[in-house]
Amino acid sequence: MSQPPPYDYPPEYYGSGYGAGYPPPPRGTNGLAIASLVCAILFAPLGIVFGHLSLAQIKKTGEEGRGLAVAGLVIGYLITALTVVVVVVSVLFFLFLASALEDVDLYPDSPRYTVAPPAELPAFQPPATLGSNCQYPATIERAAKPVKPPSVGAVATDPARVDATIGTSQGDIGVRLDNATAPCTVHNFTSLARQGFFDDTTCHRLITTAKLHALQCGDPTGEGTGGPGYQFPNEYPTNQYRLNDPALRLPVRYPRGTLAMANTGLGTNGSQFLLIYADSPMPPTYTAFGTVDAAGLAVLDKIGAEGVVDGGDDGTPAVDVTITSVRFD
Repeated sequence: MSQPPPYDYPPEYYGSGYGAGYPPPPRGTNGLAIASLVCAILFAPLGIVFGHLSLAQIKKTGEEGRGLAVAGLVIGYLITALTVVVVVVSVLFFLFLASALEDVDLYPDSPRYTVAPPAELPAFQPPATLGSNCQYPATIERAAKPVKPPSVGAVATDPARVDATIGTSQGDIGVRLDNATAPCTVHNFTSLARQGFFDDTTCHRLITTAKLHALQCGDPTGEGTGGPGYQFPNEYPTNQYRLNDPALRLPVRYPRGTLAMANTGLGTNGSQFLLIYADSPMPPTYTAFGTVDAAGLAVLDKIGAEGVVDGGDDGTPAVDVTITSVRFD
């Protein structure tokens, strides 16, 4: 019995080496190509990145998926471009809308809003307790210059006016103290003046801002921190408001020529005072207790014209202003 002939394969089938003659295994699809297509729909910029990385890998490895990568790139670029167009159009639309709304009067029957000028000082209505119990309690800070506090208790409101002259190195400043509207404050000022508390003290601060124009005096230290060692409550115009009235925080116009107390808050009046030489808006928490005469305003105008030492608008006056004495007529 004869043996079957061996299989007769063509020579080119055998090749050489282990596994020769078998067809090569199929190459898989590149993972980044799939990710590119998916991400192009979900987040276009990421799809574009994956698409370019995928094409680079496919070129090296010969993997499948080039079509997927190209599709991811095309979709990613289209969505990105469309998003940019939508954003630009939206921004332009909102800018146009905002510009158009500026010209629309939503309240045609109402006048357009303007910044209201400061209110005037309120008309004086004498409180029932005016001058009936003036108190000057001591503070933690010691007096900047030896002085006795004013007498406490009731203070007469008659005479209604008290005339005085503040002598300074720049000239005399005549003042009229309003005893009928601020008796406790006038009582304090006259007490300090008669004891020589203001003598040989400098007016340490000049304010020449766009809104406030005033010369501040009454501190023997010349630094703005000194006082008589006691303090006392506010009077007019503060006593024309309830203590919880929001209007106490809004400015009112203190007219040119007002003599007012300086303080650091309600009830902290001491010895420092303001000589206001131009209309100045301030909250009604500074007791107005007198007025400056025409000659005194001329002196203040001269001091104000010299300005502040460093060229600013709030600081030490450029010219020396020393109070030599306070005289009563």
